[in-house]
Amino acid sequence: MTSGSGRGRTRWWQRLFGRAAPEPLDPTRTDLVVVASCFDDVEACSTTLERAAHTDPIWSADDDVVLRHHLLLPADQIADAVSVAAQDGYSEATAGPMAQTPGRLPGGVADATVLVLQRVQVLDALHCSQERSRMAGLAQRRDGVVLGWDALQPAAEDASQEH
Repeated sequence: MTSGSGRGRTRWWQRLFGRAAPEPLDPTRTDLVVVASCFDDVEACSTTLERAAHTDPIWSADDDVVLRHHLLLPADQIADAVSVAAQDGYSEATAGPMAQTPGRLPGGVADATVLVLQRVQVLDALHCSQERSRMAGLAQRRDGVVLGWDALQPAAEDASQEH
């Protein structure tokens, strides 16, 4: 016996014994920290994530992250880029910690403005690479460049402070 109709139906025993889905990560949380970042065009996402899994703050591969892409675009292209990225669940980041960005921004982008696009997802090397490529195409079609990406997760509780 099932409840509801169409897709998304759940069986009565799933509702009774199943665990509720965890709340999605809120990108506006104030305890988010950068757990992985890459502002090097040639470094593979797998390399970055391997390093992040062993460097404080530790990236948790099983938990959601706020994946952010840092783009440098002409100011008149920002609204269009945000609109197109929204179709894939991205929004413009307006808060949160900033990653270490390059000391020198690439030249050649007229009236350059930094745009940070973000969305919540589980992060792995394959999907990170796909999203990185998607953002490169988005920026290139608007006469811009991608500076890099970073991932945010809530800061881990410090077990040494518990008594």
